[in-house]
Amino acid sequence: MTKPSLILIGAGGHARSCIDVIEQQGQYQIAGLIGMPDEVHTQHLGYAVIGTDSNLPELAKTYQYALITVGQIHTAEHRILLYQQAIQLGFQLPIIIAPTAHVSRHATLGEGSIVMHGAIVNAGARVGNNCIINNSALIEHDAKIGNHSHIATGAIVNGGVSVGSESFIGSGVVTKQYISIGNNCAIGAGVTLKSDVESGLVIIN
Repeated sequence: MTKPSLILIGAGGHARSCIDVIEQQGQYQIAGLIGMPDEVHTQHLGYAVIGTDSNLPELAKTYQYALITVGQIHTAEHRILLYQQAIQLGFQLPIIIAPTAHVSRHATLGEGSIVMHGAIVNAGARVGNNCIINNSALIEHDAKIGNHSHIATGAIVNGGVSVGSESFIGSGVVTKQYISIGNNCAIGAGVTLKSDVESGLVIIN
């Protein structure tokens, strides 16, 4: 049976990590990547950069599935714009789960989100659309991750925590249970959060 083809929108380091997860998941065949003009015709792990954002309308006539593979640290703006463009063009954005990850059957994931190697999304957790749950991150029971947020490598979002939309939770962050982190927040690597964080705040060690 032929696997459905998948376009990756983004051709940087995060895209390479996504390629590895997609290959191991084995449900899609990567048709190519979308990158910057100077990246066209280059190769990433054996897959060609076949165009730029301007080629997406034409590619949407051929391909049904796409995934946003641009990374996110300082802002989610670029990922959001690409997500919106892909939706408007009629692409379907699948949920990608690494075979080494665990996602509870009692959890929910939004379209276009990826759960990477060794990550855990536990019972009752809700992850929004176009999110990155990066390698070895833990989303504990009943936690909520808003749309377009990135939970970075090894971060621990404990039970009942609410993370708003468009937020970045850095590598190794640990949250106390049942706190609230607002929209458009950036929490630096290794921070321990014990109380609520208002929207728009940047917190570093």
